[in-house]
Amino acid sequence: MKTQLIPLESHDDLISIRDRMSWAKTPRILLVWPKSERIPLRPLDLKVLQRHAASLGAQLGLVTRHRNIRREAQALAIPVFISTGQAQRNPWPERDLRRKRARRMPRQDLREKRKQIWVGSEAWRNYPVVRIGFFSLGVLAVLVMASLFIPHARVILTPETETQTATLPILADPSVEAVFITGSIPSRELRLVVEGNQEAPVTGRVPLPLGKAKGTVTFRNLTGEPVSILTGTVLTSTGLPGVRFQTVEAGELEGGLQETVDIPVQAEEAGSAGNVDAGTILAIEGNLGLLVTVTNAEPARGGSDRMTEAATETDLARLREDLLTRLEDQALREMETMLAPGDQIIADTLKVDQILEESFDPPLGQPGKNVKLSMRLEFVASYASEKDLTELASTVLNASLPEGFIAAQAPFNFESLNAHLTDEQGVTRWSVRVSRQVEKKMDTGRIIPLVQGRSMAIAMTRLEQAFDLPSSPEIRLNPKWWPWLPLIPFNITVELQ
Repeated sequence: MKTQLIPLESHDDLISIRDRMSWAKTPRILLVWPKSERIPLRPLDLKVLQRHAASLGAQLGLVTRHRNIRREAQALAIPVFISTGQAQRNPWPERDLRRKRARRMPRQDLREKRKQIWVGSEAWRNYPVVRIGFFSLGVLAVLVMASLFIPHARVILTPETETQTATLPILADPSVEAVFITGSIPSRELRLVVEGNQEAPVTGRVPLPLGKAKGTVTFRNLTGEPVSILTGTVLTSTGLPGVRFQTVEAGELEGGLQETVDIPVQAEEAGSAGNVDAGTILAIEGNLGLLVTVTNAEPARGGSDRMTEAATETDLARLREDLLTRLEDQALREMETMLAPGDQIIADTLKVDQILEESFDPPLGQPGKNVKLSMRLEFVASYASEKDLTELASTVLNASLPEGFIAAQAPFNFESLNAHLTDEQGVTRWSVRVSRQVEKKMDTGRIIPLVQGRSMAIAMTRLEQAFDLPSSPEIRLNPKWWPWLPLIPFNITVELQ
C-alpha cells in the first residue's frame, strides 16, 4: 500500500504539519521524527493530527525513537515504528471504518425527576404588599443612582481683572538670536520680488535720419594688370568717426599705371552725418586697397535728417525714480500681508537688494512720443516678530505682576510710541507701550465643595460670599429641570472667564 513519507524538522509545528499532510494523496501518512532534534508537539496535537489524517481518508503512523512520543502515540492507537523500512515491511493495524458511536436514548423519567426536586416558593412572596415594597425599593435605588450620575453642572465665574502696562525700549539687532530682558530682540529678514512698468511722455528731440548721402569716387590703378571693382566694395572717409560708403555699380580698371575709372557710391547709414567734403573718401577695405587708390573729386551730398521727439537722460532718470517709488510702496504693502498679524515691519529698512530686469522702450536717443520702463526688483526689509515681542513683554510684565494676580488668557496689546530708527549697522530702535489683562487668583479647589449637592440659590449665595466677584456667578444645570447640583465632584465643571 502506498505511503506518504513526511520528514519533520525542528521548526515544524502543528499548523505546518497539518498543511503538509493535506497535500498527501495516499491511504497512509508516515511522520518521520528527526533523530537529535525535538518537535514541539503535545499529546493533544497528536490527537488533532490523527483526526486530520482520518478526515483525509488516510491512516497516520509515526517513525520516532523518543519514548514520550512513542508512549503517547500508543495510547492513541497510532502505529509507531523504529525506521521507515520497518514501517514499509510490517503490517499496520487495520482500521474499523464501520464502527459507529452508540446512540444514547433519552431518559424517560425526566418529568418525575423534575417533580422530585421542585421546591415551592416561600409563603411571604405571595403577599401583594411585599411585592410592591420590593418593587418600590428597586425603583428608589434606580432613582438614587440616576441622581448621582446623570446631572451635570457648569459653574462659570468672572474674576476681578486689571490692566497691566509697561513701556519697553526695543532694540532689533540682526546679530542677536535670542530675546533679552534688556529689550534686544532678533531683527528678521523678509525678501520679495516685485515687478512693474510705467510710461511717461518724452521732452527731448533728436534728428531722425532720412536720405542717404551719394557721390562719385575715382579709382586709380597702381599695377600694370586690369583690376575689377565689385558692387558693394566698402570705402571709408577720413575723420572720426569715418563714414562708410559702398559702390552701387561694378567697374573695370584697365591694365597700366594711372588708369582710372569713376564709380557711384552711397553711404551705408542715412542722415546728414553721411555728407562729406571732396577729397575725404580715401580708404578701401580689404585687399583691393593694395592694388588701387580712391578719392572723391566732388562732395558726397544728399544725406538729410528730420527732428523728432525722443527721450533724454533726464526723462529716463525721472521715470526710473517714479517707478522705484511706486514699486517700493507696492513691496511694503505686499510684505505686510505676508507677515503674521502681530509682526511689525521696519519700513526704513526696505531697500532694493538687486535689479533682476530693467529695460526702456524705446531706448535712449531713439524716436518716440512716450517712453516705457519695465523693472523687476528684489526688495529686502527687516521686521520684528510677534513671538519675540510677546516673549519680551511676558518676561518684563511677569517680573512686575501685582500680588495676588495672574495673567489672563487675553493677548498682549502693543502700541508704538515713536518711529523706527535704523543705524548703519542695521540696528533699529523704537519704544513700545505694552498692556495686558491680569485677573485675581481664585482657588478653584474651594468651589466644588461649596456647591455640590446644593440647590441653585444656595450655591449662588455661597459663591458670592466666598469670593469677591465683579459680577454674579453663572450655574448651568443639565438637565435644566434638575433642582440640585450633582453630588459627584466629577460631574461639576468650573470655568473662569
